[in-house]
Amino acid sequence: MKKHLISLFLGVFSIFGALSLSGCGNSSSENSLTVLNYGKYIDPIVLDMFEEETGIHVDYEEYVTPENMYTKYKAGSIDYDLICTSDYMIEKLIQEGEVLEMNYDKIPGISNLDESYFEFSKAFDPETKYTMPYFFGTVGILYDTTKVDAADVTTWGALWDEKYSGQIIMADSVRDAFMAALKYRGHSLNTTDEAQLLEAQELLIQQRPLVYSYLVDEAQDEMIAENAAMALVYSGEAALAIDLNDKLAFSVPQEGSNMWIDSWFIPKTCVHSENAEKFLDFLCRQDIAQLNFDYVYYATPNKALFDSLDAELQNNSVIFPGNEVLSNCEVLKSLDPESTKRYNDLWKEMKSKN
Repeated sequence: MKKHLISLFLGVFSIFGALSLSGCGNSSSENSLTVLNYGKYIDPIVLDMFEEETGIHVDYEEYVTPENMYTKYKAGSIDYDLICTSDYMIEKLIQEGEVLEMNYDKIPGISNLDESYFEFSKAFDPETKYTMPYFFGTVGILYDTTKVDAADVTTWGALWDEKYSGQIIMADSVRDAFMAALKYRGHSLNTTDEAQLLEAQELLIQQRPLVYSYLVDEAQDEMIAENAAMALVYSGEAALAIDLNDKLAFSVPQEGSNMWIDSWFIPKTCVHSENAEKFLDFLCRQDIAQLNFDYVYYATPNKALFDSLDAELQNNSVIFPGNEVLSNCEVLKSLDPESTKRYNDLWKEMKSKN
């Protein structure tokens, strides 16, 4: 199975910016579509197939982070017709009035998507009228089974266990790091309660001497190379790491975690709404969803595709977490500016400690 990771291309994007796979910029033609998506998050063959079948030319651009996407979109230099990004950033744009309602009647293939993922989407799209789920996953602990007792990683407390001192990779990300500490203490990962935030910060300060390194995209590479005992990672990265090193395993701790959802939305800059709806309907097709699943290797909400997968893939709980795991997860929400600043200040203060 062909697999790609966004992290393999971050260095390229940080230097050269967005890459256009099927042209650059915005086309004035009515027979066109301008799309913005994460890097390496769609099989290029899918774009070729869509163009061939519909005659609609796709101007396709990529970005690295939701914040990068927000900056590109807000610059206003390109009238994007369709964008895919993460839950909390979509919520922010909805609140700012930047997202158009979808006409789901024009996307009949949406019936292939499992309704439960629209329920999860209510965390950032309360009336489920603005978005269409694309891929989803969780956050947990990737660990080396030759170094770590599986019973230890059933709790976030493993990341504070002194017997793994110097062998713990922590996420170099304020929301992800605070998520682990907050969940360990039984709090919501979206809390703005000052006492809970200070409690989480104190935990992260106590953890500092135990941490091998604070990483994001390099964490799975370090685990594959067996340079650490455990790491806080996204389920997609964990799936690839396990595929490349069978000593590794993944756990979503019992206290609960983050379930992330990347979804499509139509921004108010859209000038080709019918073409956007045709593209979304195209993505819902089982054969197209299969191509994208094989290319990205993240969990798909496409029930028609899931039902067609072999039992081994269906039962891969790293890629497709069970309902008992998902029901114990929360979706990250967009915080108000004051709360966002508070998280960032506490994070910087923690990182400055010796």
